[in-house]
Amino acid sequence: MRRLTLRRAPGRPLERSSAGRSTTPAGARRPARPVRILSATAAATVLALTASGCVTVHGELALPPATRAEAAQALADFTAAYNAADKAHDPALDAGRVTGPLGEINQAGLRARAVTSPGTNPNHRPLELSDARFVLPRKAGWPRWFLADTDPSLDTDGGSGDQRWLLVFVRNGPEQLWEVAHLVILGPSQVPEFAEEDGYAVPVARDGDGLAVAPGDLGKEYVAFLESGRRGPFAAGPHTTLLREQREKGAKRPGLATQYLDRVADGGDFAPLGLRTKDGGAFVFFATRVFERQTAAAGYRPKVDPDIKALLTGEVRNTVTKEWVSNQAVLVKPAGADRDAVTFRARLQGVVGAQGS
Repeated sequence: MRRLTLRRAPGRPLERSSAGRSTTPAGARRPARPVRILSATAAATVLALTASGCVTVHGELALPPATRAEAAQALADFTAAYNAADKAHDPALDAGRVTGPLGEINQAGLRARAVTSPGTNPNHRPLELSDARFVLPRKAGWPRWFLADTDPSLDTDGGSGDQRWLLVFVRNGPEQLWEVAHLVILGPSQVPEFAEEDGYAVPVARDGDGLAVAPGDLGKEYVAFLESGRRGPFAAGPHTTLLREQREKGAKRPGLATQYLDRVADGGDFAPLGLRTKDGGAFVFFATRVFERQTAAAGYRPKVDPDIKALLTGEVRNTVTKEWVSNQAVLVKPAGADRDAVTFRARLQGVVGAQGS
């Protein structure tokens, strides 16, 4: 395992529709100002999917993922399921409406809360997602997917009106439900302008033709950076250089050593997903896993928060290893960019498991 330290992390749309508003995602928090999202693990911090076939396709085989009305209904169904699950601390109530990185974070957070605060959630406030702008990429084959750019009723900083929640909906077949695979939280000015062809957004292939870094390589490059410190294509910032500095500073504290192991997560509904932007680049979602191992000095045990303990297997004698799922959204420049080719726009992560030894 590698030495590093982890902390609680953090075109205009093509179609518009109003849908209900929503609160915050269970099990997650934004990096800079931690606030519980989606009924998640209290220790969670501050989503990428494009399965094979996610390419720009012209002709009769290229189809939109959903109509505006269908997208609005999917958003309403997700919101209703999320609210029911958050109110009851019951992961089964929204298990059919979440998947991929967000699904793991949400479900783990709800499982933890069901243990630490069984019964009805006394802090539940209904989530509403309004001013929904639907970005609908046209493509051939399954899965279908689309982006919902929404205004949350309650934002993660305790205010209102200065955040947008971007949710990626995916559907893997005609008999499947629409599920949310990714969620990122941005300021209104941070939402990029998406390119358009024939009135629809343009999906980006996994091999990223015409981009400085292919979407399929982002996870590998990010994991390599966190391990070695070699910046590669990434611009400096809170989710790259500063994150690594924070890990290094916390790696060795009196009586406690912390190690990190980062892994690519790009299979199934974790696969990277991208949309072409008007400047010729792309806005891409991708995911990684992080294993954080804390080892206490002889005679001591690492402190385990109740929400982590609720997910714990094994007995903590002197070591606890936490597993996180991390969701990233980045802007990738067109091919030919010689520096700062990839800029992070958001990161959302949460603890999904823990092992004691």
